[in-house]
Amino acid sequence: MVGGILVGAVTGILSGFGIGGGSLLILWLTIVQDMAQLTASGINLFYFLCCAPPALVSHARNHLIVRRALLWCALSGCLVSPLASLLASSVSSDLLRRAFGILLLVLGIRELFHKKKRNE
Repeated sequence: MVGGILVGAVTGILSGFGIGGGSLLILWLTIVQDMAQLTASGINLFYFLCCAPPALVSHARNHLIVRRALLWCALSGCLVSPLASLLASSVSSDLLRRAFGILLLVLGIRELFHKKKRNE
C-alpha cells in the first residue's frame, strides 16, 4: 500500500509538470500490479480528473495555454472519447497493452530526437 501511495504521489507531481505521470501510472498498474489494461486505463482516467485541474490553473497562470488550440482539442476529445471507449472495450487487453507500449516508444523516440523551438 505504501508503494502505491508513493507511486500515486510521484506520478501526480509529474503529471502536474506535464511530464506524463499518467503514462507512468499505467505502466506501474499493468507491469508491477499485474492489472488488466482496460482497468488500468479506467483508473488513469479517474486519476487524470484529480491531476488536471491544478495543472491547468498553473499553466494558465504562466500563459502556457494556446486558447484557440484548447477549444479544438476539447471539442474533438468530447466527440472521440465515447467512441474510443467503446472500441477499447471490444479489443483484447493484450492488444491494448502492446499498442500502448508501442505508442510510448514512438513518443519517447520522438522526444529524444525532435528539436524544440525556443521561445525567447
